[in-house]
Amino acid sequence: MTNESQGVMDWLRYMQDHAGYLLSLTWGHLVMVFSGLGLALVVGVPLGVLCARKEKLAPWILTAANVIQVLPSLALLALVMIVLGLGFKTIVFSLFLYSLLPIIRNTYVGLKQVDQGVNEAGIGVGMNMWQLLLRVQLPLSLPFLMAGLRLAAVIAIGVATLAPLIGGEGLGREIYAGLNMRNNLKIYAGAIPAALLAILADLLLGRLQDKLKLGRRRQAKVHT
Repeated sequence: MTNESQGVMDWLRYMQDHAGYLLSLTWGHLVMVFSGLGLALVVGVPLGVLCARKEKLAPWILTAANVIQVLPSLALLALVMIVLGLGFKTIVFSLFLYSLLPIIRNTYVGLKQVDQGVNEAGIGVGMNMWQLLLRVQLPLSLPFLMAGLRLAAVIAIGVATLAPLIGGEGLGREIYAGLNMRNNLKIYAGAIPAALLAILADLLLGRLQDKLKLGRRRQAKVHT
């Protein structure tokens, strides 16, 4: 048996022996990611709508979100930690900040891509501003929003591996334990599931995005 094959066997055995613990870390990882993404959706979508309605505000909002996005992960975590301290809430708030730009930008772009004729048709049947937004514009812009959520999810899963540095949980705990102990099995036991989570999120949200695009094309044909 080659060294590579032996390494894979050792890793699989380690994963089996510590399955319960690793599943617990994976669950904690997902809770952090979902919490951060949920907050980003609650705040980011309205900000994207505001950008589309108030064009003068769009550059300011997008620039502010972009500044947050380009900050190094460790630097952002350190800044948030100064205010919120160590633990779960710090990593969730950091993930929220990192997820804002894709969601704001894609909501804004999606709303701007809605055909003006569709908007006029909605107004023509008596819809007010909010009815037009909720029943026509946002549903038609969902493929763009989903693309933003897809990108934000992949970023959040990666950034969440830094959680142990500020007292958080998740798969990063196994990675950093492995680094401290110089144990490759521990590193791989945290890194590979985290990478698989990112790939799975990308695939699932990508499929949902494709379905939404197909529905959007069908709606466009109906209106034309």
